[in-house]
Amino acid sequence: MSPRELEELHKQSDELLEKGWIRPSSSPFGAPVLFVPKKEGELRMCIDYRGLNAITVKNVEPLPRIDDLLDRVQGAKYFSKINLKSGYHQIEVHPDDQYKTAFRTRYGHYEFIVMPFGLTNAPATFQRCMNDLFRPWLDRFVVVYLDDILVFSRTLEEHQGHLRQVLEKLREANFKINAKKCDWAKTQVLYLGHVLDGDGVKPEDSKIAAIRDWPTPRTLTEVRSFLGLANYYRKFVRNFSTIAAPLRRLLRKETIWKWDKDCTSAMKKVKQALIKYPVLKVADPSLPFVVTTDASQYGIGAVLQQDDGNGYRPVEFMSARMPSETVATSTYERELYALRRALDHWKHYLLGRHFKVYSDHEMLRWLKTQVKMTPKLTRWAAEIDQYDFELKPVKGKYNVVADALSRRADYFGAIVHYLDIGKDLQQKVREAYAQDPIYSEFLKEVKEAPETEPNYRTTEGLLFEKTNVFDHLCIPNSEEIRSLILGECHNTEGHFGWQKTLANLMRAYT
Repeated sequence: MSPRELEELHKQSDELLEKGWIRPSSSPFGAPVLFVPKKEGELRMCIDYRGLNAITVKNVEPLPRIDDLLDRVQGAKYFSKINLKSGYHQIEVHPDDQYKTAFRTRYGHYEFIVMPFGLTNAPATFQRCMNDLFRPWLDRFVVVYLDDILVFSRTLEEHQGHLRQVLEKLREANFKINAKKCDWAKTQVLYLGHVLDGDGVKPEDSKIAAIRDWPTPRTLTEVRSFLGLANYYRKFVRNFSTIAAPLRRLLRKETIWKWDKDCTSAMKKVKQALIKYPVLKVADPSLPFVVTTDASQYGIGAVLQQDDGNGYRPVEFMSARMPSETVATSTYERELYALRRALDHWKHYLLGRHFKVYSDHEMLRWLKTQVKMTPKLTRWAAEIDQYDFELKPVKGKYNVVADALSRRADYFGAIVHYLDIGKDLQQKVREAYAQDPIYSEFLKEVKEAPETEPNYRTTEGLLFEKTNVFDHLCIPNSEEIRSLILGECHNTEGHFGWQKTLANLMRAYT
């Protein structure tokens, strides 16, 4: 462990002991400890219970059907969302089983008295506890999905009474809430990936954003990528061939590249068709879920699907840039990162259910059998291990949707956009601007009067040219800088040949 992690281990172990959540142990069990970064930059201590989970009899009690929960809130006008503080830790482990939760650290051997994160049956256990607690009011004015408690009412006066009953019940049972993560008496809330308001239930915008925000293609490769995704669902789109004809014409050998208004209109219509019923289906918890993921050096893509008897249809799309700290790592790490992100994104659909995961990289077969991994991969694997899924490899040609989502044109600039050229090289670029007679004056002008140069912007002393897809970093006239960036781009992006490296440089730099 790093010095910072050892410091956190000491601190968090002491806190758990003071709260009475753990105690010294002589158990023959002993799971390893790892740390997961939080969004705020803090570290959360987790226990790697993969070994214990592998020999645990699974609790087959399912989590509530999300569509059933959402049906119950129809007609409500006021909503309060209550989040419990360290919810799992507020439930005691049976004394006969506490020794099984033991974990080993540099500072001692401990076991949990309360339910820890990472146990395979923890979600079902927690859900049963919440159901028992609120049973008299379930579906009347309370619905619960794990630690997300939703109170709903038709009038504000009625809502105040309902809230009072729920909060009193939580106090009687000694449950503590996390006030910072609660919403009180709102007319609109986000719950389980859906927007709830007085008009009904609507899907969260992120369900369709990956398709809706697809950038305008600038090359034949980008057109093929978009059409590959669209073609996968063509049987659900009426008159697909007619709608997509202007885009397909661009792929003919004799055609000269020209993106015109017909192409723009065709792409807009295809997008609209892909994100509207009957293509994008409402999740049916009675049907098995299928998650398909893919990762490129630029981004990740995933699609959540179900087979309703008429072939696989998407429930939701997801895509994201590959973060700078991950982009230069191995294919295995990128694929594992994509899977971790997808499972967390659709946690409310997948946790507590058995489902299938398809990936185009067979190294993911090792996920549940790897004994030795880097600390980062160990953390990711521990997060993934709480899900019950069957992992199945799939060749790229059968993975066109997730593959296309991971290779969106606007992700090709991610390496430069996030400045993976390194802080030292960034500083050299700034210094070289001052030595360049053209850029030194131009940079000053853009900083002081940006309205005079609307096609350029500055960020942290670096100059960027704005484009329709992503902004290009402007490189000063310095042989040293250009050589260093060429080497960085070649090494970071996977030692491609000169043509691919040149293409990547042209996408990102001016």
